[in-house]
Amino acid sequence: MALTLTLPTDDRALAPYSLRGQPPVKPAAGVQFNRIAYSAAHVVADPLAVVDPWLTAAVDWDATIAYRRHLWSLGLGVAEAMDTAQRGMGLDWSTSLELIRRSLDAAKDVPGALVASGCGTDHLDIDAVTSVDDVIRGYEEQMAAIEALGGKLIVMASRALARVAKSPADYERVYDRVLRQAKQPVVLHWLGDMFDPALQGYWGTADLDAAMDTALGIIAAHPDKVDGIKISLLDKDKEIAMRRRLAPGVRMYTGDDFNYAELIAGDGHGSEPTHGKSDALLGIFDAIAPAASAALGELAQGNVERFHAILGPTVPLSRHIFRAPTRFYKTGVVFMAWLNGHQSHFTMVGGQQSTRSLQHLAELFRLADAADLLEQPELAVQRMKTLLAMHGVD
Repeated sequence: MALTLTLPTDDRALAPYSLRGQPPVKPAAGVQFNRIAYSAAHVVADPLAVVDPWLTAAVDWDATIAYRRHLWSLGLGVAEAMDTAQRGMGLDWSTSLELIRRSLDAAKDVPGALVASGCGTDHLDIDAVTSVDDVIRGYEEQMAAIEALGGKLIVMASRALARVAKSPADYERVYDRVLRQAKQPVVLHWLGDMFDPALQGYWGTADLDAAMDTALGIIAAHPDKVDGIKISLLDKDKEIAMRRRLAPGVRMYTGDDFNYAELIAGDGHGSEPTHGKSDALLGIFDAIAPAASAALGELAQGNVERFHAILGPTVPLSRHIFRAPTRFYKTGVVFMAWLNGHQSHFTMVGGQQSTRSLQHLAELFRLADAADLLEQPELAVQRMKTLLAMHGVD
């Protein structure tokens, strides 16, 4: 008998909905990939902490690390303390560093576990930042802290740099200093302003082609210090164009949560193997982890049609979760973790569970069902009904 509940629609009506999906595809044990795949991972808030949630980050460390173990068990790497973990939207630097420390420690127990950690300048008082030198010192402080733990760096885009830089040359100066000091190759991070309005004009210009030229020039000057670049512009053509111009051996890590399936599959064009396909560093992989792992496993076996059959249906869900205002996508990611039983509550650091409407979450539920992503359908229905009741829908 089908599971049924009443869901709100966009026209403020209520309508019955019966689940029609199947249990998620599970990857084979010991699944292997021919792409590097990081999931930017969320944090689980501690709902019982006696704090003011808008002011103080309270993390349930056990549940947070348990979710990272879940991702590693599926063969996915963890991109730690990134924007998916609400970096800059509730998670401060001191808590981020503790998160990085705990993740790196947990990874020691998991053979082959990948962890790369966000390094930025978010500990600076942005109103007190007046020069590029201030930004450099900020990056150096976080670099030293993460590298002291043995961590690999993801050099995050800096709000402070976007604010004080006066030209592309300022970006070149900052990244030159950072890359020269890095102990191992880093992942650079280009986050579009749809994810963070404070990053508008990153690389010194609002012209994306000119910005790309600056970023590529920085990479070309330090190819031995750059593992790859993650770009999140939600523009597949820009990503492909940049991918084909990367220095030999430098990877493109897609951060395109609208077009990831086709970008990961690739087109095979280009003078270097890395020019014809993208690796992955995606927030949506947190929400669709079993499907992502199964699909990547099929791709590694040469089963391209099966890869698309598994991953393709997840794209409408991802586009919904990342719809404008895109910076609120973290709410959908955590909602999926709650529906699927990976945490016991739908509470977020900073109270961010309030950033999406009930209608948005109801449509997310429908799309998750359509993509076969509800791991425990009965639990998902029970929890959706609880949320509905909290909003006056019986």
